[in-house]
Amino acid sequence: MTQGSQAPEPAALAANAAPASEFTFEQRFPPPEFRDRFPTASESLALHTQAEFAPKPPPAQLVSLEPQAPAPPQRDNVTTLVSMASSAFPYFGNNPASDAPFLNVSSGDRRGHRSFSGRVYWQDQTYNDNRVLVHVPERFDARKPGVIVVFFHGNGATLERDVRDRQMVPQQITDSGVNAVLLAPQMAVDAADSSAGKFWQPGGFKRFMDEAAVHLARLTGDPANVKTFASMPIVIVGYSGGFLPTAWSLEVGGISDRVRGVVLLDAVYGQLDKFANWIERHRSGFFISSYTRYTAHHDQELMAMLRSRGIDVLEGDVLKGQDRPLRPGSVVFVETDEAMTHRDYVTQAWTRLPIKDVLTKMAAAQPPIRIAASTPETRDR
Repeated sequence: MTQGSQAPEPAALAANAAPASEFTFEQRFPPPEFRDRFPTASESLALHTQAEFAPKPPPAQLVSLEPQAPAPPQRDNVTTLVSMASSAFPYFGNNPASDAPFLNVSSGDRRGHRSFSGRVYWQDQTYNDNRVLVHVPERFDARKPGVIVVFFHGNGATLERDVRDRQMVPQQITDSGVNAVLLAPQMAVDAADSSAGKFWQPGGFKRFMDEAAVHLARLTGDPANVKTFASMPIVIVGYSGGFLPTAWSLEVGGISDRVRGVVLLDAVYGQLDKFANWIERHRSGFFISSYTRYTAHHDQELMAMLRSRGIDVLEGDVLKGQDRPLRPGSVVFVETDEAMTHRDYVTQAWTRLPIKDVLTKMAAAQPPIRIAASTPETRDR
C-alpha cells in the first residue's frame, strides 16, 4: 500500500501472571467496576473516584516493574479527558502521501478532507477534537520505574464509547498490575479514516509526549514528576487504523529510543518499512503483531522483510500460557483463528484482554526488558 494508505474496512469489522499459592489471579487483582466509575453521556467529565465505592481487600502481591517500594501516599484512580495542543488534530499541514494540503476540500468557509475511500469528512466535525484519554491507576507510583502506554485507536471510534467503555483499555492497564499509565489521543472522530495528523510531522510524537508529561505530573499531584514522565519508557499499541500514527511516530516522532515495545492488533495495513526500520534499530525492545485473515498477507510480507535483514521472527502460539514471558528483542507474529472478529480484537485476540496480557508478560520477562529512563545521550534528536 502507499505511504498514506488508510486501513480498509473489512466486509464485517469483525492473567496471565502466575497465581500465588493461596490466591487466584482475580483475588489478587480484583477487577474494578469501570463502567460504574465513568460518567454517562449526560454527565460532566468530573473525575469519578474509588472513594465512591466500598473498599476491597488489598491484593496479596502486585505484578510490578521492580521490587515493591513503600506504598505512595493514597491517591484515587484517575480516568479523564485532557485537551492537548500537540494531539493529532486539528491539523492544517500537508498529507505526506501527496505533499498536498491535508484539508483538500472546501465549501464556502468550511474545509474538509477527502479520505482514501473518497468520502469527504469536515474539519469541524471529524478533525477538531484535541482531547486525550488519560488513565492513572490508583497504585501507580511515579517514584518507581514505570511505563507509558500510548494507544492509537482504529477507524470509527471515539475515546469514551469505544476506547474507554467497549475496548476497556484503561481497565486493562489497571488489571495488569504493572506500574503504567495510559495516553490515548482522539484520532479522526467516528470516521473511516486513519490519518495521523500532527503525528505525521517530524518531532510530533515527542511534542505530544512532552506536553503529556506536564498533564501526568498534575494528575499525580506533584509538579516535580514532569521530568520523570518526560523520560519514562513508552509502549505503543496500535489497533487497526492506528497503524498509521504508530508507524509515523516510530519513524519521525523524535523519541523512538524511548519506545520499548510496539503492539499491533490486526493493524499491519501498510508502512512496512517503518516498522521494519524500528525493529532493526531497537533490538532491546519487543514487537508483537497479532492478526486476522484481513491483514495476514501484509504480516507475511513484513515477516519476510525482517528475515531478509537477519532478524529472527517467532510465529504461532508463543504468547499463550502463563509461562510465556515476553523477552527483550522478541519479534512475535500471532495469527488468530476465524472466531476472533476484527471489531472485538482489543478485548479478544490470542487471549482475552491482550493489552493486559502484554504488560503482564513484559513485567515478568527475564532478563527484564529495559525500562530505565533514557539519558539525553541516548534519546533521538
